[in-house]
Amino acid sequence: MSKINIVGLGYIGLPTALMFAKSGIKVVGTDYNTNLVHSLNAGKLTFEEIGLEDLFQEALTNEIEFSTEYQKTHTYILAVPTPYIKESKKLDPKYVISAVNSVLDVCEKGAVIIIESTISPGTIDKFIRPEIQKRGYVIGEDVHLLHAPERIIPGNMIYELEHNSRTIGSDNLEIGEKIKGLYSNFCKAEIVVTDIRSAEMSKVVENTYRDINIAFANELAKICRTDNMNVYEIIRIANMHPRVNILQPGPGVGGHCISVDPWFLVGDYPDLTNMILTARKTNDSMPGHVLGRIRDIMREHGIKDISKVGLYGLAYKENVDDTRESPTLQLLDRMDEHLAFGVKVFDPLIKSRIVDHQFMNFEDFLNEIEILVVMVGHNHIKENMDLIKGKLVLDTKNICTFEGSYKI
Repeated sequence: MSKINIVGLGYIGLPTALMFAKSGIKVVGTDYNTNLVHSLNAGKLTFEEIGLEDLFQEALTNEIEFSTEYQKTHTYILAVPTPYIKESKKLDPKYVISAVNSVLDVCEKGAVIIIESTISPGTIDKFIRPEIQKRGYVIGEDVHLLHAPERIIPGNMIYELEHNSRTIGSDNLEIGEKIKGLYSNFCKAEIVVTDIRSAEMSKVVENTYRDINIAFANELAKICRTDNMNVYEIIRIANMHPRVNILQPGPGVGGHCISVDPWFLVGDYPDLTNMILTARKTNDSMPGHVLGRIRDIMREHGIKDISKVGLYGLAYKENVDDTRESPTLQLLDRMDEHLAFGVKVFDPLIKSRIVDHQFMNFEDFLNEIEILVVMVGHNHIKENMDLIKGKLVLDTKNICTFEGSYKI
């Protein structure tokens, strides 16, 4: 087949492009970010991910190139950002619309446009089809539309690209089967072909399900905190039941999926999403809950200077450098709203300064604080427990191995 043009070389698009190239398919990765493209063409990755460097080097030996220009070809995969509008909780489709229009400017007749970006149910019907039709293209003849939502998570992307099942949504099942064959070049799991709206909805439902279950654990933590009960012990015992699997509470929910996708449903179905909205509010409230716990510890020990508090972890989850929607950034925003300035921050995986009072050296960071708040359970801190024993520790991830740490 002719080359694939993969548009958007971020956390989803780049690993996907490399995986296709590794499989022997000619790929051109396109991104408007000139510095990113130059870096990739120079053989330098733009973010860290387990196994990504090896995949990158293997892909470079095959036919892959990186460009700021869209290509004239037959197959396009769009992996561009899909933010939501905070006021309305609805999807902002501007990046997808822009990418589709850029494809239409150059594509071959009969080209296939595959949207991998997570979108709200009905996005293709409401925004993408009209955009194509107003340019005079006949969908199903001049171009074919498909939705193949990504299903991978930072920290385990390479494995999940190969081993997670996939969904292909298509107007035309024959075209859907052809694209299924394309993805089967690297995906070893089941690939389901369905209609586009089912594909759209299934991805959002997956992340909403997880958000609701995390919210239950977080609400339990709040209940147990009010009556001085050990939420972790209660969850451990409850999970001994064969049909119970309660997740672990935490300082909030981050990332670009679980913390965002449920809002699409809330925005589109405001009268029907009571449980989903409550879960979102519960999880969004957790950084505020952590702030309350910090206040309690400061009062208990007579500490009045917020600059003696240090937050460990800027990423949204352990062992990745992805800070999108991270609970720590949410907590810093809460502190800013309450004029609580000067809190120290450290994350071993974040190599550049992105917030005020961010330290690059762990021991320097520890020397400046009295209260350490563990926001992310990186392997780094698990391997350095001996260095934090002398601190007052608020452990929001339940990873501390010594007595006396405070819990969420």
